[in-house]
Amino acid sequence: MTESQVSPEADRRLRGWRWLALAWLLALVAVAWHQWGFWQSPRIDSDILALLPQDAGDPAVADATRLIAGNSSRDVVVMLGADDTDAVLRARQAFDAFVQDRATKGTDLLVAERSPEDWFSQARDVLAPHRDRLLTAAQRQQLEDTPVDTLAESALAALYGPLGAPRLTEWRSDPLGLWPQWWQAQAAASGMTLDGDGLLQAEDRHWAVLQFTLRDSAFKLDGERRLQDLLDGASAAATAAAPGLHVLNAGVPLHAESAAVQANREVNTIGWGSLAAVLLLVWLAFRSLRPLLLVALSLLVGCAVALTVTVLVFGKIHLLTLIFGASLVGVAEDYGIHWFASRQGEPKARRWSLLRHLLPGLWLALLTSAMAYLALGLAPFPGLRQMALFSVVGLAAAFLTVIFAFPWLDGGEVRAPAFSRWLGGTLAGWPRLASRRSGIVLAVIILVVTVPGLLRVQANDDLRSLQSSPPALIAQQRDVGRLLGMPSPAQFYLVQGRDAEQVLQREEQLVARLREVEAKGLVGGHRALSDWLPSQRRQDADAALTLRVENEVLAKLSAATGETLGRGAFAARPLDLDTFIASPAALPVRHLWLGQVGQGMASVVMVNDLSRPDALATFAAQADGLDGVRWVDRTADISRLLQHYRRMMTGLLLAGVVVVFGVLALRYRGQAWRVITPTLLAGVLTVALLGWLGQPLQLFNVLALMLLLGMGIDYGIFLVEHRGDASAWLAVCVGAASTWLSFGLLGLSATPALRAFGLTLLFGIGLVWLLSPLFRPAPDHPPTNGNTAA
Repeated sequence: MTESQVSPEADRRLRGWRWLALAWLLALVAVAWHQWGFWQSPRIDSDILALLPQDAGDPAVADATRLIAGNSSRDVVVMLGADDTDAVLRARQAFDAFVQDRATKGTDLLVAERSPEDWFSQARDVLAPHRDRLLTAAQRQQLEDTPVDTLAESALAALYGPLGAPRLTEWRSDPLGLWPQWWQAQAAASGMTLDGDGLLQAEDRHWAVLQFTLRDSAFKLDGERRLQDLLDGASAAATAAAPGLHVLNAGVPLHAESAAVQANREVNTIGWGSLAAVLLLVWLAFRSLRPLLLVALSLLVGCAVALTVTVLVFGKIHLLTLIFGASLVGVAEDYGIHWFASRQGEPKARRWSLLRHLLPGLWLALLTSAMAYLALGLAPFPGLRQMALFSVVGLAAAFLTVIFAFPWLDGGEVRAPAFSRWLGGTLAGWPRLASRRSGIVLAVIILVVTVPGLLRVQANDDLRSLQSSPPALIAQQRDVGRLLGMPSPAQFYLVQGRDAEQVLQREEQLVARLREVEAKGLVGGHRALSDWLPSQRRQDADAALTLRVENEVLAKLSAATGETLGRGAFAARPLDLDTFIASPAALPVRHLWLGQVGQGMASVVMVNDLSRPDALATFAAQADGLDGVRWVDRTADISRLLQHYRRMMTGLLLAGVVVVFGVLALRYRGQAWRVITPTLLAGVLTVALLGWLGQPLQLFNVLALMLLLGMGIDYGIFLVEHRGDASAWLAVCVGAASTWLSFGLLGLSATPALRAFGLTLLFGIGLVWLLSPLFRPAPDHPPTNGNTAA
């Protein structure tokens, strides 16, 4: 029957199909318009933290985490170290000159922060009127316990002694030298000792500390290695000026740029590699330009529509979503390949009836794959939800392109080259489990492989195992943190109260405990707002103490010298929070104040040097029994959350097996087991192989197994739906090979989560490909649901 001899009913269906195809074409025009605008200024995110869950149930912890991360998201620290001071000063000058020279030539990436000397003079001016209210615990103890005569002798020695300690005010405003002692305590708390040239002295070296701020967001980098190249060039100039110089770089922008460069490279490797593999397989299978172009069209449309919908829903797209989406090429081509495999040897006049014949199996394949991808979105991981949406939309768009466009565009004949005939013919020679004995043999082989492998499987949900930055960059970050006494951004105390005064008072209680364990050497230091801005109650008590003691000392000295010595003037009121936070003096601790959180106020106290034994447990114990004080360990919290969702998704995977089997049973009845068994066996064998290789079982392995459930089912569907059909086996082989190559390329990723995906699917897809033919029904097996199989 020719196209002109169709029945009136078929003609009506054809007209309806034309309208649907036209609607799809108009949708693609809108997508093309969006794509043209998007790539003019792409909104692509490279923040690896986007993969991690948010603190939906605890706004205070979420605010604290966001503030700590945001405070340092643009900061870059460079340390130049050498044995002598002159070498360091030459290196610093050469480094600054190189950065400024590149800025004048268009590479204006960094803004230099103010020098420590400039900040100190401004901070001193702000705090000096309140000097009498700023005492360390040691100073407070000294004033309370030391006899006045002893204090007076010390003050007199400081006045007349030629080698007295450096002063920050005139003598009568600070006769006991409390003010410089307070500043020395702040410097000591930070772990830094500065020499006369303002250089840090640590680990037998002099260090220049250069601080920069990235002009743009650290997570809006374009995949080019601009920042690291700038720092490498400046470091080379500094080393030329001071041979033997030791250079350390640290900062979130460096890790963000490294992730962007890595992701850009992997998008090209995985995306173009997948596309090349798919197109090569299509060419080998059909040896015609038309199938090649149409399959490529379906892939292009799938990726473009997925990108547009993801950006419209999320406002931007993550680089890891693009990498993961690049591997989607190996799945979305299945529909086009299945079409052309079925078209081989069929006259073009029968392509509409062929489409109706293929649609049930194609719809079921799309449904099972979409269910597997949608399962990714069940976990509260924004990055995974993006991947799930991108994948489902991409598959659906490729599918719609095949069913709406291919019958119109594929009007020629599709030849069956020798390679296709050979590959399709291999099904006849493939073994099939047709007896109980063959089933027992297969079961024994699988048990021998799986049982020892499963016993070796170890779960690892530690967040640190997902770290993907280069080891050299991580090592430099740790060295800078150790030398500067930088606090950990992942562990801190959260202090809450009804108002700022109560928060500061509770901080002071916590800090008192911390100082005790610090004095014993059990933990490192801490950073607290109350060390710089005491509570008003503490300020008033310190002001009264210094007033009493200094007046007594000055009275003693007046009697000894015969002069009338009066005390200097100070601020009449305590230093309040708003004034302090708005001043330059707050620079070291401004990021510790959260402000309004819920019905009250909150701050964080940060800690450093977590390398000591039991440091985390010691820090956690200091919060016990303190109202409004909580120890937060974000690394442990997220690791526990990863473990929770690994277990939850494992349960959902098992539930998904039941649901998918139910869907298959509705169509295939007693033959449904033939469709699902290969995928189940492949999943178990994959986990066992991970155990044999010593690979840890993580959440991302489980998520990959969910994808395997959705994709592996397709092969069983095609083999049962079109039993004994060589063209169906050809489609399975070409589709499985391209999927295996695409997701296998993810195993090359330097991102641990994607590597876990890739390795799991590399094993899983390969195994389900090999196992599916074993469970196919006989070509002459009677249908179980009244449908006529191909």
